[in-house]
Amino acid sequence: MVGPGPDGVSWFEVPPDTGFGLDNLPYGIFSTPGTSPRTGVAVGDSVLDLDAATGNAIHATGSLNGFMAQGPAGWADLRAQVTEWLSDERHRARVEPHLVDRAAVTLHLPFEVADYVDFYSSKHHAENVGRIFRPDAEALTPNWRHLPIGYSGRAGTVRVSGTPVVRPCGQRRNNGAPTFGPSSRLDIEAEVGFVVGTPSDLGTTVPIGAFAEHVFGVCLVNDWSARDLQAWEYVPLGPFLGKSFLTSISPWVVPLAALEAARMAPPPRDVALLPHLRDHDQPWRLDLTLEVRLNGTLISSPPFAGQYWTAAQQLAHLTSNGAALRTGDLFASGTVSGPQRDQRGSLLELSWNGQEPLTLADGSTRGFLEDGDVVTITATAPGTGGGRISLGEVTGQVLPARS
Repeated sequence: MVGPGPDGVSWFEVPPDTGFGLDNLPYGIFSTPGTSPRTGVAVGDSVLDLDAATGNAIHATGSLNGFMAQGPAGWADLRAQVTEWLSDERHRARVEPHLVDRAAVTLHLPFEVADYVDFYSSKHHAENVGRIFRPDAEALTPNWRHLPIGYSGRAGTVRVSGTPVVRPCGQRRNNGAPTFGPSSRLDIEAEVGFVVGTPSDLGTTVPIGAFAEHVFGVCLVNDWSARDLQAWEYVPLGPFLGKSFLTSISPWVVPLAALEAARMAPPPRDVALLPHLRDHDQPWRLDLTLEVRLNGTLISSPPFAGQYWTAAQQLAHLTSNGAALRTGDLFASGTVSGPQRDQRGSLLELSWNGQEPLTLADGSTRGFLEDGDVVTITATAPGTGGGRISLGEVTGQVLPARS
């Protein structure tokens, strides 16, 4: 139930366990049959049509970019307005006609992606990868504890949840020689993405304390990975074609304001950090719990609170050389993994590079993904109302290679 208005009566019922209560109010882009994509807010089992409810043309553009560019003051004003509309009986006649059944809408890519950067910020994940590929060396590279490692990805292949995952082709090593063909080691990476609203000027930096002035909200990310292509190409320059074929994101962007109850003090660090990364007084660690399902079987529950580097540190480091931010920039956490086997956020770790295959509910086993497989990642966070809010889901089905 949404909080009551001044007369003590609430007019809008929120079905239990939707995760989309008044303390969430995520933004997305939706359409209905015969209509154009426009901005909506998910609440309960409905979508509030902001174009119709506000009359503001910025919500009719089919993208959140224009609204996100308004900055924190504009974000706060609209959030307060929507909250009042949905909690005060006096606004019922105005708002109720613009509520659409969420099951009847088509969801689209929520924002135009300007740039895409992917980080590598889970210590557990980095250590697992190091142990798999460098069993006789230190699990972490010498720089890992000193800076958030990342790479610039391909913004043009970021797509909304539900986009088919066509198995990529590429070069991979076979008996020491390169061959070309479909990837046989297709993998997932369960991640959390951060969406930039307010840009910055070229040559300036964004300190950790200015994180909330620039980041609009959070989405879920599956950074699909072809491990055999990646292994052959990544030395010495890093991820390229093994990553760039598709990155999936959830359709709902949860505002940063909805995650106040999820904020935690930063984790302990192994080394003294350089000034631009010091965050002892910046509680931007987030208490999010992810769940990864493969063909309906829960295979992992990665805890985001265990990340070594926070998103505020990632943004500060990303801009520390003066790189400019643009509205619609997306930067992702990298694979989220915890200390337990059932908390690992990739099949590479869950199956230990295919040597320890998973057994699914139907009795089948997986080292890596097969054609027809469906992967769904969901996440929740504590809400200000005492329950948990939903970050929605990002899902995709693997289709056979096309060549």
